Amino acid sequence: MRYDYDYTIRYAIYEVSLREPRPAFLEEMTAQMAQTVSESNAVAEVTEPEPSTATISGGHLVAKALKAEGIDVIFTLCGGHIIDIYDGCVDEGIAVVDVRHEQVAAHAADGYARMTGKPGCAVVTAGPGTTDAVTGVANAFRAESPMLLIGGQGALNQHKMGSLQDLPHVDMMTPITKFAATVPHTARVADMVSMAFRECYNGAPGPSFLEIPRDILDNSVPVESATIPEAGRYRASTKSIGDPASIEALADLLARAEKPVVLLGTQVWTSRGSDAAIDFVRKLNIPAYMNGSARGTLPPGDPNHFHLSRRYGFNNADLILIVGTPFDFRMGYGRRLPKGATVVQIDMDYRTVGKNRDIDLGLVGDPGAILAAVTQASSGRIQKAGDRKAWFSELRAEEDAAYQKRLPRQLSDANPIHPLRLAHEINEFLTEDSIYIGDGGDIVTFSGGVVQPKSPGHWMDPGPLGTIGVGIPFVMAAKYARPDKEVVALFGDGAFSLTGWDFETLVRFNLPFVGVVGNNSSMNQIRYGQEAKYGHARGRIGNTLGDVKYDEFAKMLGGYGEEVRDPKDIGPAMQRARESGLPSLINVWVDPDAYAPGTMNQTMYK
Repeated sequence: MRYDYDYTIRYAIYEVSLREPRPAFLEEMTAQMAQTVSESNAVAEVTEPEPSTATISGGHLVAKALKAEGIDVIFTLCGGHIIDIYDGCVDEGIAVVDVRHEQVAAHAADGYARMTGKPGCAVVTAGPGTTDAVTGVANAFRAESPMLLIGGQGALNQHKMGSLQDLPHVDMMTPITKFAATVPHTARVADMVSMAFRECYNGAPGPSFLEIPRDILDNSVPVESATIPEAGRYRASTKSIGDPASIEALADLLARAEKPVVLLGTQVWTSRGSDAAIDFVRKLNIPAYMNGSARGTLPPGDPNHFHLSRRYGFNNADLILIVGTPFDFRMGYGRRLPKGATVVQIDMDYRTVGKNRDIDLGLVGDPGAILAAVTQASSGRIQKAGDRKAWFSELRAEEDAAYQKRLPRQLSDANPIHPLRLAHEINEFLTEDSIYIGDGGDIVTFSGGVVQPKSPGHWMDPGPLGTIGVGIPFVMAAKYARPDKEVVALFGDGAFSLTGWDFETLVRFNLPFVGVVGNNSSMNQIRYGQEAKYGHARGRIGNTLGDVKYDEFAKMLGGYGEEVRDPKDIGPAMQRARESGLPSLINVWVDPDAYAPGTMNQTMYK
């Protein structure tokens, strides 16, 4: 029963009134008070339930918040600071995939976000656990990939006392995340997890970081005192078309253009705008180039799909539309676009539009939603779409000429194997359902001009941070998220070495894939730059690796492995790997003296 002050005073008067002697007026007051007490007790018994005894721990609140966001797996490496999260995940039906290095956990969370469209989640312990994950978070930051890293921390009651693995994690993570914070109280755990997810989608997506002290995770609070946001009710849709006047302006520009081109960038896939992009280029009859995760938006052979003629297309277009990719080093900081062309940029991040190069029109919003709105606005006003046959023929001639020029090396029977031949064999091997992952320097640069995914969302690479070592964790994420899909990964030998021990994790969790190592016993992309700058005599300093038999490494860890030295054996070896049903590595010895054009044209070597 709950008593308020007024009730207490009235009850005290009642008690006094029971004493002798009792004047008549007290008799009357006594009767009134007795009636009041009786009524109050009756009301209290009906309307004041006993407080709940149910409590919930911080770790279980984390799991409930993850479940509300739709997360069905966390990638993690165990530590004493975070084990209550595991306990919560078991109760909520969230899988726990434990890896051998925290960098792998963070990369896998990034890869899971790219593959599913949902944010990924990695959980690591304090101190070195969190610092090991920094590279994965930084890669997601540059790649605009939504993920949450949860890091442990010493107990709040040991703050600044030198607890085990204590570091200023939030200070370190702030520059490479969209949100970084410490959870101050157990009752706020789920609330701040949902807050972190909301910030992941502020403008262009990106990672968030939460540090949760050990006592905050382990402590329990009454369920009714904890803030637990409901699924679907704590963040808004981000599919904005921006300024409608700009939609109309772009529709007018496209209607008047005689030689338009569009570059579809990573945000087209991030926003799940592939269908809108396909509809846009086909209805408006525009030649399309694709980069990053947008590769595969149009399949090879589609009339609007162009690839090898991009520089020619940019140089000769009268309207260039850049969708969801920044004017960074990959675009020559915008200098690769001629000054005479009309340039339009669409991006999810206001800060990206017009950065490094002036533009004629900028639109900020969801790329898929904007392209759909422009398509609708263009209905009935496209007058010259049918007159672009000459422009398409001009670009197709350039495309065919570039392909024929490269074809002899692509089909070369040379030994050691030319990297273009390896890329050709991989491209021939891919099916409609094959997800391709590239992890490396020079060898993956070679593959970028040859390997063509056949569906949207079937290409994965590190992104603009250029992080090597993403391959195994991306395989892990892709195969876990899409077990129905085949995953094919090409590694440089240097790249595989960074995170290759988690091949064992793929075996342990039965995540089969076809892996190919282009082995030249070198960090060849760097070697080229050293030789160009310092001469052949100093070209091998700090970049030469051992002749490692990665096929034997795969067998040692319970997978399938083969070695290939003859180009005609590449395809059959990959087919046997496919049929094995195991994680696999085909160790292909490639020519160490062959360099990709993209490597030789890198601005850092100029």
